[in-house]
Parts: sequence; structure tokens; C-alpha cells
Amino acid sequence: MTNEKIARINELAHKSKTTGLTEAEKAEQQALRREYLDDIKASLRAQLNNTSIQEPDGTIHKLAKKD
Repeated sequence: MTNEKIARINELAHKSKTTGLTEAEKAEQQALRREYLDDIKASLRAQLNNTSIQEPDGTIHKLAKKD
């Protein structure tokens, strides 16, 4: 997600509180928010996939995925 898109999200949020949004702007806002959340989730997944746990006995293992 680029800084321009984040700025646009903030701009639309501010505008929605002051003057309201058109239907096109509401759709754009929802699409940008969805993209932002998807990026955050992907980043968190990548971080967790690269996390290892070291047990007190010295063994190291990856985090197991919970269902």
C-alpha cells in the first residue's frame, strides 16, 4: 500500500465526517480499506511464518498454524 493510497483513505474519512461522500467515493473508500486490511493481514502472516520458538531445552521450532 502506497502512502498516496493511505492519504486518500484519510482524505475520504475526513470528508465523510464533514460533507459526506458520493456513492462512487464510498465504493472507493471500501475498496481502499479492503486493500489496506489485506496488506496488513499478509504482513502479519509473513511475520508469523518467519517466527521460531526456542524451548528451554534449546530446541527451535516454527510456529504451528492453528485451524
